[in-house]
Amino acid sequence: MPVMKGLLAPQNTFLDTIANHFDGTHSNFLLGNAQGRQGYPIVYCSDGFCELTGFVRTEVMQKTCTCRFLHGAETSERVRQQVDKALEGQQEYQGEVCFYMKNGNPFQCLLDIVPIKNEKGEVVLFLFSFKDVTESYGKSISEDAHQSRKRSRSHFSQARERGRTVLYHLTNQFSKRGKGKLPNSVFQKPSLPEYKVAAVQKSRFILLHYSVSKALWDWLILLATFYVAVTVPFNVCFVSHQDDDCDSRSTIASDIAVEMLFILDIILNFRTTFVSQSGQVVYDAHSIYLHYCGTWFFIDLFAALPFDLLYAFNITVTSLVHLLKTVRLLRLLRLLQKLDRYSQYSAVVLTLLMSVFALLAHWMACVWYVIGRKEIESSDPVTWDIGWLQELGKRLETPYINSTVGGPSMPSAYIASLYFTLSSLTSVGFGNVCANTDAEKIFSICIMLMGALMHAVVFGNVTAIIQRMYSRRSLYHTRMKDIKDFIRVHRLPQLLKQRMLEYFQTTWSVNNGINANELLRDFPDELRADIAMHLNKDILQLPVFERASRGCLRSLSLHIKTSFCAPGEYLIRQGDALQANYFVCSGSLEVLKGGMVLAILGKGDLIGADLTAQDQVIKTNADVKALTYCDLQHISVRALREVLGLYPEYGSRFSSDIHHNLTYNLREGSEAEVRTAHAHSITLSLTQSLTQSLLYVDCVNCNGIVTHSDSLNKRNNNLTEKNRNSTDSQQNSYLKEITHSLLLPK
Repeated sequence: MPVMKGLLAPQNTFLDTIANHFDGTHSNFLLGNAQGRQGYPIVYCSDGFCELTGFVRTEVMQKTCTCRFLHGAETSERVRQQVDKALEGQQEYQGEVCFYMKNGNPFQCLLDIVPIKNEKGEVVLFLFSFKDVTESYGKSISEDAHQSRKRSRSHFSQARERGRTVLYHLTNQFSKRGKGKLPNSVFQKPSLPEYKVAAVQKSRFILLHYSVSKALWDWLILLATFYVAVTVPFNVCFVSHQDDDCDSRSTIASDIAVEMLFILDIILNFRTTFVSQSGQVVYDAHSIYLHYCGTWFFIDLFAALPFDLLYAFNITVTSLVHLLKTVRLLRLLRLLQKLDRYSQYSAVVLTLLMSVFALLAHWMACVWYVIGRKEIESSDPVTWDIGWLQELGKRLETPYINSTVGGPSMPSAYIASLYFTLSSLTSVGFGNVCANTDAEKIFSICIMLMGALMHAVVFGNVTAIIQRMYSRRSLYHTRMKDIKDFIRVHRLPQLLKQRMLEYFQTTWSVNNGINANELLRDFPDELRADIAMHLNKDILQLPVFERASRGCLRSLSLHIKTSFCAPGEYLIRQGDALQANYFVCSGSLEVLKGGMVLAILGKGDLIGADLTAQDQVIKTNADVKALTYCDLQHISVRALREVLGLYPEYGSRFSSDIHHNLTYNLREGSEAEVRTAHAHSITLSLTQSLTQSLLYVDCVNCNGIVTHSDSLNKRNNNLTEKNRNSTDSQQNSYLKEITHSLLLPK
């Protein structure tokens, strides 16, 4: 497709930055909503945290970030209070905690809590970092009591320092460090990361590929490339046969200047941005280095070899060196890359075609002169006297006396050669310069065949060639022109204009203007289903579809569509009817309600709602907004109901499994169900733990165990049943009542 600037909108890359920095160390972290009023709910959990604890993401999301679900009998109450105090005061915290996995196994953990601010300075998120030190902790407690405490304290201090170093290393993406150097023994804590939309930060030594200065430089390199294409064959064929030192070195200065330009261009290419396959502009210097080395570096390097420095230092050269200079013609391959950029301009395309034709005639003229020189230098007196170069010398009254003396001047010989090749390429020639020897006649035949090909292919079918070569590009420019005309006629603001253009460019880069539905319409259903399953294999591999039959999966795949969302775009608005369930293929989104972040969605997350028979229209309970450029796959609610109706044996199972696979449920009223279930689980857990504690005390006292436990269980069952039917505002009072009932003396 035509060269474009790439995707330049500011993005919120907070989630990607944290994931990249934790990758390779301990990637066990959570993000909690610091503005939530109900226990700071978890809005994101990493895969490493799920592997460490045994919980899946859907079980962790929206639970309180104090991680009560990881607490157990050996979890310190003092640590719980310190964590609650740090969250209430929006302060940092670091400590050693004993947590419990889902299967009940305990593990020792270094816990770090860091508040994260937005561009307004408000704390919006809490970052929880977990470091498993169970193995080291087990070794340390086997030592002597005094030595164990001392070594354990030293070990945990060092481990905590390493963990904090990794945690704060990610803030380099958001803030600048002080310029002063830090002592090796002192760790200076930098400013905290910020959760905000920000433009991409690039070095001032990085050159933008779409800038005006880069465009002017490209034109200069293009002119230098044509200069090389003209002078290199001319110097090899004409200048190398001249003995006059002045003439042979007349272009050394310009040749060296062009070589310096090519070397400088190589250096600039190592610092020039490029557009990736996903359409985004790459600013990273290391990525630019790898991309350039894998594409044009070696061709540019060979084309920039400074052979002319040999002349500058008066070094004797042979004909082999002259032939090696033809390596510079590899620079013409770069011209093919530029054609993409200039293809939308008809005048430029026509100029380039005519330039290529003239360049071909110039190369043929050089070869024609070399053939004439070889005839002059031959030992055959017949061919020596009738060659075209000797005939030209006779007409100009400067015939050759021998192979080195006499003959026409170099300009006259070049003009005559170019005249002959152009007349042969465009017609059959006029006879004033003609081929006489066998070698000259064979070459003339080749030129005539080449001229016929030029007529038939280029000049006779220029319109057809351009349409055939640039049909897709013409369609792109046609649609782009329609969009720009629409924007101009309706006077859309700059923000809407940018959103429209970026959406069109990105979708075009993904499908190249090909409508898959129209393309596959005429194919058999069996083949279309197989293609659809291949294209949508990521979403069909979700656990919710594991128990679906192959026929059900094939039917679902035919209804899955792809979509794209730019940074700042709202995918779903609160209160709207939910049209589809979405699967995030790449990028990140946030779920908002009342300006608060309820969840952060990344690659592999599923967002939507469960399907109920009662609700034909599903109202959404929050907004979903894109933080970065996002590729999504979605299946409409209507199509999902139709497919599940065709497979009722899977439909009931899908309705029960979808709750555990949705990263966030957007159905209106689902939050209340989650809070009620969560509060009930806390109540039941607290009741059982306190009951067991009092029973243990009763066992120690050995008095009234059965009677007291029966009465407690009966009283607590009544309170639990009462709590199950209560509202959220009554939960705390019921918890106090249960606690008071358990603490009553016998």
